[in-house]
Amino acid sequence: MATIKDIVLIHLEDTPVSFARIESILPDHKKDWYQIKLLMLQIPLQTVTWILKDEYINGGEFTMNGKKMRLSLVECPGEEPADISPQPAPPASSDEPEKSDGSNDTQGNIISFADLKNSKTDPEPDIG
Repeated sequence: MATIKDIVLIHLEDTPVSFARIESILPDHKKDWYQIKLLMLQIPLQTVTWILKDEYINGGEFTMNGKKMRLSLVECPGEEPADISPQPAPPASSDEPEKSDGSNDTQGNIISFADLKNSKTDPEPDIG
């Protein structure tokens, strides 16, 4: 069931159009209806309040201005389960020493954000 602080995907005519976070769900004066306040996760940020039944909040199809609408709860994708079965080690190359730190073969540069920031604030040499 979708509840406060959940992220939902809004579908218009079976096409996903926007994400929103549920800010509040309050009972409406009509029995079995709720005022659901949504923070639309788009630029510019804005909030909307829709009056929906709980079945619509939980993914049931409804209409707005004659258009089919639906909310679907967004769940964080899980991480791939770690494969705990033993894997055979790749054959070691006789040309290169074996790496024991688990790093891959590509060499990369480490860039310090502090050094990068300092280089932006250093005065430029006077040319001219």
